[in-house]
Amino acid sequence: MPALVTDRGVLTETPAILAFVAQSYPQARLAPLDDPFAFARAQAFNSYLASTVHVAHSHGRRGYRWADGAAAIAEMKRKVPQTMAACFVQIEADLPDDGPWVLGADYSICDPYLFTICTWLEGDKVEMAQFPKVFRHFQRMNDRPAVRKVLAREAA
Repeated sequence: MPALVTDRGVLTETPAILAFVAQSYPQARLAPLDDPFAFARAQAFNSYLASTVHVAHSHGRRGYRWADGAAAIAEMKRKVPQTMAACFVQIEADLPDDGPWVLGADYSICDPYLFTICTWLEGDKVEMAQFPKVFRHFQRMNDRPAVRKVLAREAA
């Protein structure tokens, strides 16, 4: 479970943590905090990643959460490529045509979250290249110096 320890207590759930970070550092402009509708769209995107895509991925790794029988768990695992691909069909459709980032022109809290989820696709046997906007986003994120630094530290 993702968790962030703050001075006021522990926050859990990725969308809540990301919203907290964006609101705690408004000068970073990580979310459209001055536009309630645009902020809600960011929250909707992150919630979709958390409640739908993450769950589809988890069926392949923690099927025992949803079923007890070996056959049922095996069937969930077998279906992961199909369900993850279906999730990414929706993400591909939702990504804007006119901007490099999830919310369009501005980088936001949605972008590193999508990048993280995209790193799961290979293990889920989903070819990212079939989703051109997602693939370009992934490459753009991979080119960010901060992302390269974190990935290098994780690889060490």
